[in-house]
Amino acid sequence: MIQQIVDLHIHSKYSRACSKYLDLPTIAQACEIRGIDIVVTGDMTHPLWFAHIEQELIEVAEGIYQLSGNRSRTKFIIGTEVSVIKKDKGKTRRVHHCLYAPTIAVAKKLNQQLEQDGYNLKADGRPILGMTSQELLHYVLEIDERIQLIPAHAWTPWFGVFGSKGGYDSLEDAFGDMAHHVRAIETGLSSDPIMNRMCSWLDDITLVSNSDAHSPQKLGREANVLAFNKKEDITFSTIFKIINSGDKKHFLSTIEFFPEEGKYFFDGHADCTFSSSPKETKSLNEKCRICNKKMTIGVLNRVYQISDRTEKEVKILFDSKKYIPFKKIVPLTEIISSVMHKGIETKAVQKEYQLLIQIFGNEFRVLEQVSISEINKISYPGIGTAILNMRNNLVTCIPGYDGLFGTIRVV
Repeated sequence: MIQQIVDLHIHSKYSRACSKYLDLPTIAQACEIRGIDIVVTGDMTHPLWFAHIEQELIEVAEGIYQLSGNRSRTKFIIGTEVSVIKKDKGKTRRVHHCLYAPTIAVAKKLNQQLEQDGYNLKADGRPILGMTSQELLHYVLEIDERIQLIPAHAWTPWFGVFGSKGGYDSLEDAFGDMAHHVRAIETGLSSDPIMNRMCSWLDDITLVSNSDAHSPQKLGREANVLAFNKKEDITFSTIFKIINSGDKKHFLSTIEFFPEEGKYFFDGHADCTFSSSPKETKSLNEKCRICNKKMTIGVLNRVYQISDRTEKEVKILFDSKKYIPFKKIVPLTEIISSVMHKGIETKAVQKEYQLLIQIFGNEFRVLEQVSISEINKISYPGIGTAILNMRNNLVTCIPGYDGLFGTIRVV
């Protein structure tokens, strides 16, 4: 079996609030440093980025691309995130979805149709489309039935398919009679598989985890671990066959953020730097204790609102191996920064990071595979212990809320 780490949601330099360094060669290099084998191009609908895709990538297997000239072992598939905004069922819905095209040619056909229908693809790498989720799914499948759709960061308040601000209460509510085409959802940084599996009505839906990276440094902060019988099986079709079927033999695990670190885990009001747990929020009638304005309802609370299982029940089901397993990580730079008490971008932290990568090959190997004794031999004192704490989930969490990241402490 060939194991591959896959990140299916990133952006380019043409998306708003994204790094100017996000071009394909830089992404490929960053993937090698992280240990990512397959990554999505992101932003396939943006004209300038699509031209960059056509210029830089060559197809090496069905739906699988690499940089021309054998410049990197990183493999790409073609895809993007889109934002659909439209009033539906009496409420304005703002929902993000990830789309994946089986070939560059199909992506080009989709782009041409969107432009022909008057959609502005130049303004942002993540285009805004005046459709409902159901209309988007019908639209892309009419162009090519092989196009895949996965709801992005499904629980995020503002743009998740189940989000508290503009989301729905079920996939059937969002997609109507086309819901059976949606076979997976993205958990997002602020939720983990335990939280998602509290909804029994998602039992037949595969959970995927991706970085939603806005800079090269954020690639792989969440990812998926897939296994293929042989090299020839690493194709677009096989990847989505594994995902859509929830094949536990070939979908080995997801790699997760600690959800408390996500920007929308707790409820809160960022302007007042006030946050609260779902229980406290209920006692406050969803109002900020400081200013009495309505708080942004976070992911944990939203899960509680529409779930039908307890966390304890779900943990028993995971222990019985009912679901694809998962493991939580803290990015290596965050661990080093915490141990050294220096900023992530400081020379000392970056030097230590580069040393560990140089010695052990890539970040995922350091975080998950290398023995602590080996790490201790060459690393700054305390880093090995911090990595062991992460592996054992011995962390302290200060939850994020209302757009503010939380903090995970491993020391």
